[in-house]
Amino acid sequence: MGEWGFLSSLLDAVQEHSPMVGRFWLVVMLIFRILILATVGSDVFDDEQEEFECNTKQVGCKQICYDLAFPISHYRFWVFHIVVLSAPAVLFVIYSMHQTTKINRNLKEMETSEEEANRAVQRAQAQYCLQTNQRSQNIKTFYIVNVVVRILAEIGFLVGQWMLYGFQVEYQYICKHRMCPHLIDCFVSRPTEKTIFIQFYFMVGLVSALLSLVELAHLLFKNRCRRCRTIAPPPTAASYEQQDNWSNQKQEKSQHFLAPVDGGHNGTPSHDQIPNHCEPKAPFHHKSSAKCSRSSRSSTRADLTV
Repeated sequence: MGEWGFLSSLLDAVQEHSPMVGRFWLVVMLIFRILILATVGSDVFDDEQEEFECNTKQVGCKQICYDLAFPISHYRFWVFHIVVLSAPAVLFVIYSMHQTTKINRNLKEMETSEEEANRAVQRAQAQYCLQTNQRSQNIKTFYIVNVVVRILAEIGFLVGQWMLYGFQVEYQYICKHRMCPHLIDCFVSRPTEKTIFIQFYFMVGLVSALLSLVELAHLLFKNRCRRCRTIAPPPTAASYEQQDNWSNQKQEKSQHFLAPVDGGHNGTPSHDQIPNHCEPKAPFHHKSSAKCSRSSRSSTRADLTV
């Protein structure tokens, strides 16, 4: 169980960079594969060669028939399967730890250069951010490669299990070989229990492969969406100059709509020439009142003559 615990600790380090689907795959790997195989599988398939009985006394025929019936032990096949699945994850953990060490080393160098000069600090900060982003992208790319290798291993071992054992362990195996004089009937111990375990382990492999495919699709879609997000470039001297030209053109167009103003002594408009809309206008005289006063005077003169 010590080697299983060491392998579980290495697989736990992968979940720091895994999405939620990858963590589900890790749960399936740790519980339904490593734990069950270490506790139940070893007892089920431990005595398969000892309990493999054949109706012959010919020397060597029993071993030949067992080799024909089970080219490789189920238990050893699944252990090798787990090791192959864990190898890309272990390599990814080593690579991510190496990249993280480099990032921390650059951070320490940037802190030491801060005491020397402010300009060097800014340059070191820009270089640190660039290297950090590049190494983070490298870690994500390596993780995608890890998932692809895992999918290929899952599919390959599922096909291999189907070709070697099928989905059922027969209680009787009829052996025929040139080293044996006649047909030999051999009997397998606990065939029903082994059949259930084989079918269960095959279903776990299908679920694991499906989770890996979903995780790969999620990572590729997320990476594509990140690339589609366009970040605006920082303003440059050319952009500032172009913005000034646009503002000057707008100002020149607006001056065409203003009335021309004559200049004063120094070319500046005088105070009298500038219209003041705030000054009060001349008083309004009602014309009808003047006409009424003239008519009233003429009427009084006519009355006096009479």
